[in-house]
Amino acid sequence: MAESDDHVPSRVLLDEPYPENLPVVPSCTTCNTGFSLDEEYLACLIECARAGSVEAVGRPKIRRILERSPALVARLHQARRESLFGDVEFVPELPRVSNVLVKLARGHAAFELSQPLHHAPDSVRSAPLCTLKPEAIDAFEVAPDIGAGIWPEVGSRAMQRLVVSQTAGLVTMDWITVQEGQYRYLATASSSAVVRMVIGEYLACEVVWDELYP
Repeated sequence: MAESDDHVPSRVLLDEPYPENLPVVPSCTTCNTGFSLDEEYLACLIECARAGSVEAVGRPKIRRILERSPALVARLHQARRESLFGDVEFVPELPRVSNVLVKLARGHAAFELSQPLHHAPDSVRSAPLCTLKPEAIDAFEVAPDIGAGIWPEVGSRAMQRLVVSQTAGLVTMDWITVQEGQYRYLATASSSAVVRMVIGEYLACEVVWDELYP
């Protein structure tokens, strides 16, 4: 039962001032608040990984979260690894990351595609962009062809955003930038649904439902 509104993406992933017309989807209060700690964890993890340090994060919002969350700081320190060559990496708590990515993907599917995807996705993947090979980045950035067999609901944002390629005759969708350098996403659906997100221009994410209905 929808008792509150949920911002998609979560505001912890964005900087102030927030974008106008930030996407909002209905949510139950428990769901809306139940992910807050995981969302803070992911936002802080990304900034620490970008900086290579828990103490040297650049975003003021993340610094404030860390200042009031000693337990989170301790977990991030435990996740930090440094190789013999001085390379720094952070080992993520994958269930917490997946929780947030699935929540975000469901919100984008509901807002853009008018698809309530309450069942579990078939695939949840994420990786830093800097670790991907150029051909993998190219494939990730190109919107999947959704074909002509199934079109979005009339009046939905997805229908309004359809772009028909004049050269190839493909039905595709554009990436949507919520905040430059902080968050962008892509949502497509045919017989399946694919939601891709880039957080902090650092983490590339993809959530896939092979079937729209379980």
